[in-house]
Formats: sequence, structure tokens, C-alpha cells
Amino acid sequence: MSVLGKPPAGDELLAEIQRLKEERNAVILAHYYQKPEIQDLADFVGDSLDLSRKAAATDAEVIAFCGVRFMAETAKILSPEKTVILPDMDAGCSLEDSCPPDQFKAFREAHPDHIALTYINCSAEVKALSDIIVTSSSAQQILDQIPLDQPIIFGPDRHLGGYLARKSGRDMLLWPGICIVHQAFSETELLKLKAEHPGAPVAAHPECPPHIIDHADHVGSTSSILKFCSETDSDTVLVATEPHIIHQMEKARPDKTFIGVPGGDGNCNCNMCPYMALNTLEKLYVALRDLEPRIEMSDELMDAARLPLQRMLDMAGGTVGMGDVGKPLFKKD
Repeated sequence: MSVLGKPPAGDELLAEIQRLKEERNAVILAHYYQKPEIQDLADFVGDSLDLSRKAAATDAEVIAFCGVRFMAETAKILSPEKTVILPDMDAGCSLEDSCPPDQFKAFREAHPDHIALTYINCSAEVKALSDIIVTSSSAQQILDQIPLDQPIIFGPDRHLGGYLARKSGRDMLLWPGICIVHQAFSETELLKLKAEHPGAPVAAHPECPPHIIDHADHVGSTSSILKFCSETDSDTVLVATEPHIIHQMEKARPDKTFIGVPGGDGNCNCNMCPYMALNTLEKLYVALRDLEPRIEMSDELMDAARLPLQRMLDMAGGTVGMGDVGKPLFKKD
């Protein structure tokens, strides 16, 4: 047991986390970008929305989300009756930071004929100001259901929005946000790796800028990248997303070699998310012990943010998103 509130260490720390999890009737979620030791003790490892939906389907009373703040907010929105804790409340997101709610609201008001198609990597307040939330895996499917003459604002990730615009031929008004991790990947370092490993495919996340995407053999969400890496015939894959996902790749295919694309000059850790790194086993222990830091939002905000999330789930299932009081959000072509 811990002494004077100090977390235990080593195997005792893992045992205490397990004890607290059972005592609190908690479920532990870990995003693919978490450290391997956190991924290995989690009940579920995955991307943000999938984790929130899995947690909602459990009878757990507490959700311990080892990820970043907007992910924990999404879990709370989908499970308002559950207590949601985040090991470090400072675990934010550069995309969320790039899109302050007051500025996004003003931007929307300046373009009243546009609907807001908003990436899930944003605050609950921005979700509440949006019409449809998308994930990197659902964005194309949802975009295909929106009439060609419907003007669209896409935010906060301009690289994901730009990728979708190029792929679909749609002209969208892009919010100028970026992910600092995916922005940091070096084309020079990627070309060096391609020369060192001829024939090795490149798997890239669509949050990457075009000069990385242009070299990719596969572009997709974290789960899509994992599937590609597992199924490709190549025994070596170059991976252009946060490198902690490679832990899951190596567990699934220990016979293959996965190489993370470096950032900067190849000598920095800028391809790793500094926000994800804030979560530690020690902080998870304290969060389960104290049930703090806790995600708290008003019912009004959660209800407003849940509506565009539900539209996404409806449209990803092939049905037309519905607006307030049962009115269609837009007309089908």
C-alpha cells in the first residue's frame, strides 16, 4: 500500500491500480498513443470514439480515460451517468487549442449558409456549435451524404479537411488548425527511410500535411493504419503517426518491422504527443484513488454536444442526419 499518499512503485503500483479499478467498478481506457505500460493494463485500447462507445456499453460506474481531455469529454457526453476521470487534466490537444469556442462561433456566424462538419478533436463547446461531428474513419462516408451544393465549414484540422477536399473534389472552408505531432513529420527523413527500405509501404494518418500524404501508400485512421500494417505483405512498414501505436502493431505482428517516421531533423522527439505523455501509471493510480481530476460539464452543454455526435453515428450507419425537432439538417440530392 502507498504511504502518506505517495503512489507505490513497480509491481505494487500495478496491483494497486487493479485493486482500485475493482473497488471503484472502473473501466480503464487507453488511446493507441499512450505509453506501452498504460496500453498493457487497460481494459480497452483504441481510438477515441470507439473507446467511449465501448465504455458506455459496460456496467462500469467510473471511466478512467488515459488519453486527452476532449476524449474524456466525449466519454462523459456518451455516458453522462458515469464518473469520468483523466489522469492529468493538462492533457490537452493542439487541435482543440487552435479552435477557441468564441472564435469558432464568430466564424460560423460570418458564414450562415455553411454547415459545420467538425473533427472530433475539439472541445465540447465547439462540438455544441457544430452540425455534424466526424472522425478520421467516418469523415468520407459522411461527406458523401452531404449535397454537393451545400457549403461546408471543416475544422479544426486543415490537413484532414484538405485531404478530404482533394479526395472528394469538394470545396470546403477550412479552419486553420493543425496537430503539432503530425505537422512535425519530416519529408526529408521520410525520403531517407524510403531509400534505406526500398519497397516498404508508408502508412500515414490524414492529419499529416500534404508533403507526407503524397508519399503514403495508405492513408487512414489509427484503426485503419493498424489493419493495413497487419495485412500488408511487406515485412517492413514506415509509420507516419504517433509512434506509440507501434506497440500494438508489434503485438499483432511480431514477425514484422515497423519504423516510425521521425520529426524535425530526425534527432528530436517531436513525433511523440507531449499531451498524451502527461498520463502516467502514477497519475492513473491517484486518479482512481481520489476520483479526480474529474470531467464535469453542464447537462445543457452535454445535450448540445451530443446532438452532432449522434448525427455522425446516424450517418455513419447510412441514415440522414436529423436536425432539431425532427427536421432534416439538409436536403438529399
